[in-house]
Amino acid sequence: MKQTATKTSSIKDATIEKDSNGNLINKESPADQKFYDFYLDEHQNIACRRLHFAGSTFGLLGLAKSVKNRSVKPLIKGIAAGYACAWVGHFFFEKNKPATFKYPLQSFAGDIRMYGDVLRGNLSLKDKKLDKARQK
Repeated sequence: MKQTATKTSSIKDATIEKDSNGNLINKESPADQKFYDFYLDEHQNIACRRLHFAGSTFGLLGLAKSVKNRSVKPLIKGIAAGYACAWVGHFFFEKNKPATFKYPLQSFAGDIRMYGDVLRGNLSLKDKKLDKARQK
């Protein structure tokens, strides 16, 4: 028997809802979406996006190698390579300052979300006209 009612509970600014099948759905706050829209505005250049994606990949590979080898050195190298890629993208292609200088934690979360959106096909690394990640 399917459930038709939804149950909503608020955790800080996030809202968790259950769909008709009982699956949990995370609904973000308008403030989170507003920052992410700002974050995407700061990443319009395709070369900058590609460098961010490569940099995030380096960071994740460094994390994986750190866990495997039980050493912090690969993580530090991965983070350094990730930020180097991102900053080259901003300074040489996007021609703006990285948002991480003003909003370090929100920017890190935005970068993780952007990486996931690229993997899911919601953000394009070929043409920004193909983006689906913005809330209209």
